[in-house]
Amino acid sequence: MKDRVAVMHGVNLDMLERRPSDVYGELSFPQLERQIGKFAQELGLETRFFHSNFEGEFVEELHRAADYADGLLLNPGAWTHYAWALRDALEGVVVGRVKGQGVDGYRSALEMLKEAL
Repeated sequence: MKDRVAVMHGVNLDMLERRPSDVYGELSFPQLERQIGKFAQELGLETRFFHSNFEGEFVEELHRAADYADGLLLNPGAWTHYAWALRDALEGVVVGRVKGQGVDGYRSALEMLKEAL
């Protein structure tokens, strides 16, 4: 199909509305996912969302995602700093990296992924 994207969020992203954020503004986690879904729809991509605060569970879902997704968009949160198991699971399959763009970064990442698919 080449249009199915698993959007995977990691540790603490479900707490957006409970912490100050100059990255996501006032968006709650459900609002963020709706915005990502809107971006994806505009690009003709189908999304499936997953979130976990548990690294092992996140890695297990990465392994399962090949069964239902053509591409992955990941925001592992703080795991980007220390999660070696996550790094190993992704070794060699990353087509790009977006950081520091807040909500707009998801659109950039989806555009990059659509091009790669």
